[in-house]
Amino acid sequence: MPSLHIYSEIGKLKKVLLHEPGEELNNLTPNSLEELLFDDIPWLPLAKKEHQAFANAFRENGIEVVYLVDLAAEVLKDKNVKKEFIETFLEDLGPTPNILKAHINTFLNSIKDEKELVKKCISGIKYKELYDKLKLEKKRLHDFVNNSIFATNPMPNLYFTRDPFAVINDGVSINAMYSKTRKRETIFAKFIFKYHKDYKDARIFYNRDDKYNIEGGDICVLSDKCLIVGVSQRTSALAIERLAESLFFNNNTNYESILAFHIPFERTFMHLDTIFSQVDYDKFTIHKACYEKMHVYELTKDKNSIKTKKLNKKLELILEEKLGKKISLIPCGGNDSIDSDREQWSDGSNCICISPGVVIAYERNDITNNLLKEYGIKVIEIPSSELSRGRGGPRCMSMPLYREDL
Repeated sequence: MPSLHIYSEIGKLKKVLLHEPGEELNNLTPNSLEELLFDDIPWLPLAKKEHQAFANAFRENGIEVVYLVDLAAEVLKDKNVKKEFIETFLEDLGPTPNILKAHINTFLNSIKDEKELVKKCISGIKYKELYDKLKLEKKRLHDFVNNSIFATNPMPNLYFTRDPFAVINDGVSINAMYSKTRKRETIFAKFIFKYHKDYKDARIFYNRDDKYNIEGGDICVLSDKCLIVGVSQRTSALAIERLAESLFFNNNTNYESILAFHIPFERTFMHLDTIFSQVDYDKFTIHKACYEKMHVYELTKDKNSIKTKKLNKKLELILEEKLGKKISLIPCGGNDSIDSDREQWSDGSNCICISPGVVIAYERNDITNNLLKEYGIKVIEIPSSELSRGRGGPRCMSMPLYREDL
């Protein structure tokens, strides 16, 4: 079967990509939380157990699980690719003294096991381990006055594999991430889709070097003819226009339209999938506090350009026209505003559909889960006391690679 095949949000899932959180979570500190986009510090041992339960929920339903670390490590077995990877990693650090880059280069090249190299790039390199490993002495003024702990920052958000890239049909959008903290996460996607034997032939619909920000949590594959993309805190309208050009004109896809859902630019609603997810042929979760505030625009082909119009209809009517079915919107947390806000904060709307009417969801969102069950949805519940501290749910933590067609 082809390596990438995503033509819906709900087709039976056959293969999914995950990243089990590692030492990068232990490298969070209270002082670095804001910079690294966390509100709290998850306890790693329990976070790992919860993530393993998440992975097992897929496996128990016949879904193959592959890990980002393993795929990246496989391509680095080629010494030329490893050299290119380290060079790219150093470039992505941004303004960094040449002498420090040289030390980091030596340090990374000293790691012979490819999997350990990938893990170290993710967990971050401390100045102390860099100096101890290379037996360096403090000589420069910067060495004496530098108060930073890390020579390269950790990537604690990487267990949200949905965001750095998004599979669309038989191709991939390698995303240009919103924050400096997360931009480096896409380096792994770059090398997987450039060199991995199973994925190197994928079409690239968007490139990580583009200046307009877009993230996978805002991308929803409604069908082979219609894509939904959120205009959010982390995905710009200009990026959506660029993606539309790529899909409509440059890559010979069947896409006829892109629906741009304009949602409030707030951390609470950082991505579209924090308030909206498809769970069945005709059912979607929705956070009611955003329902009235959301504006929908449609981008379509108009000869050699793109036409945009505002759709002044209720959301369910727009979806009904695209899917040809009467649509039900299931409110996250029900109709009580306190319950709704609380469960949206812990990603009650953010569940991953593994086949029509079957989802994986955080067990903590019991009101939303019970509502889903009332609507006939089978809910596979997973623990989440630590994972949810990163502000992302099961959809955020999973990147589907292959779904059966509906």
